[in-house]
Amino acid sequence: MKAVILAGGLGTRISEETHLKPKPMIEIGGKPILWHIMKSYSAHGVNDFVICCGYKGYVIKEYFANYFLHMSDVTFDMENNQMEVHQQKAEPWRVTLVDTGEETLTGGRLKRVENYVKDEEFFCFTYGDGVADVDISAQVNFHKSHGKLATVTAVQPPGRYGALNMDGESVKGFTEKPRGDGGWINGGFFVLSPECLKYIDGDQSSWEVTPLNKLATDKQLMAFEHSGFWQPMDTLREKNLLEELWDSGKAPWKVWK
Repeated sequence: MKAVILAGGLGTRISEETHLKPKPMIEIGGKPILWHIMKSYSAHGVNDFVICCGYKGYVIKEYFANYFLHMSDVTFDMENNQMEVHQQKAEPWRVTLVDTGEETLTGGRLKRVENYVKDEEFFCFTYGDGVADVDISAQVNFHKSHGKLATVTAVQPPGRYGALNMDGESVKGFTEKPRGDGGWINGGFFVLSPECLKYIDGDQSSWEVTPLNKLATDKQLMAFEHSGFWQPMDTLREKNLLEELWDSGKAPWKVWK
């Protein structure tokens, strides 16, 4: 089974980092968030990836082209122009990097990789800027069971601020960053039939607008509810939060050994 990951956007709300690299290459714990997402899928046996590149896509290509240099110790023999890689750490991954254009919207990027997924029974699809401890295996089984074209992971995002527990004007206590208003939102981590791509018109199609709404109207979209950890990385504040969780040794999305 394949996983398609969107990795071509500009990431304007975290421009402190993205003026040098695409958003999915921003590092958490010394590794790109894209790597963390791929490790999450790999933990569930998904090792064949199609990466939708765009803005500064060459940075992603260079990272995988030099993967051993990033992950292993190396010795450079300058006199003899030789390189020796020590303790090579290889992932069981097959990675296809596709230039889907700098201005292409999310649906258009997915449409552009149609040739790489058209023969699949179904495939995974997600954004390259968020991590979660979604049970991918359970989600795939759920997708198989309902027989519809698409499955979206539904999440309840955490509140941004702590809340006051009040009795009239009297403050009784505090609730640290409760969940939002109780509504479920699109959390990414889709499972899709290739037939879903027929709902995408072209480069300027936003996956979250027309295609998803059409799928819902046609009763072809089901929700896999996820009440565990889910966190996008839209701002520097959120990047720092993920970094703190990783440094603590208790990153909830680290489902691999």
